[in-house]
Amino acid sequence: MPAAADPRHPFGRVLTAMVTPFASDGALDLAAAARLASYLVDEQGNDGLVVNGTTGESPTTSDAEKAELVRAVVDAVGDRAHVVAGVGTFDTAHTVQLADQAAKSGAHALLVVTPYYSRPPQSGLLQHFRAVADATELPNMLYDIPHRTGTPILTETLIELAGHERIVAVKDAKGDLVASSRIIAETDLAFYAGDDAVTLPMLAVGGSGVVGTSTHFSGRGTAALVAAFEAGDAAQALTLHRELLPIYTGIFRTQGTILVKAGLRDRGLEVGGVRLPLVDATADELAQLRLDLVAAGL
Repeated sequence: MPAAADPRHPFGRVLTAMVTPFASDGALDLAAAARLASYLVDEQGNDGLVVNGTTGESPTTSDAEKAELVRAVVDAVGDRAHVVAGVGTFDTAHTVQLADQAAKSGAHALLVVTPYYSRPPQSGLLQHFRAVADATELPNMLYDIPHRTGTPILTETLIELAGHERIVAVKDAKGDLVASSRIIAETDLAFYAGDDAVTLPMLAVGGSGVVGTSTHFSGRGTAALVAAFEAGDAAQALTLHRELLPIYTGIFRTQGTILVKAGLRDRGLEVGGVRLPLVDATADELAQLRLDLVAAGL
């Protein structure tokens, strides 16, 4: 595993939430996963990969498949990229089991989403995240995405959770930069944009980088954006932000996994289709994705 540059960048600066390749019969395709991981790191310039996240169709992969995928990606790129395993569920006991499994499978860190559907109170979130962080020796990135989970992690809760030695980062898809800037100022938590288009605004309030979806295609440009900003060239960072905005937003015209897989297949990277309840991109959706990529210079 590559060493973290500093506590503000515990997993690097640009990570992609990797899709999970499936074979023509719908089975997990580990060889394709290794090829995709290598492409994302070596050609798209990612510092790390998140596997078994939402974009990785974690709701429809089995626990055994999740473990196999972690091992395959670590074997492929674990010597030169951070491999962060998604383990979050709506069940604390199951999440703890997945955390232990991910650690034994070689993951470098864990991504833990807010428990969804049951909408627990903040006191429940505190206990949930601490239980997962206590389960292994791996660093944890919390995933705050209330429009999917139904429950935000409130500012005071995040500040309290920052006291845990293994809770080191947040993938922030809440869309409240004021709250984010306060937490960044008052804690040592590293904040990663959970929405591609917010990468530059997040950096501007002290953020660390992005866990992206369009970075399957825009990784190099996004890395250049982050590098320009950190070098003090805000004008160049803004230029790159504007250039990449068509794909930062276009990748979410429908569910991101659907368009990423369509775009990768269109480029000759065989990743298979999606599992129900997702459905593959239509011809019109693929045509629009091509236009969005062209508009972004990709």
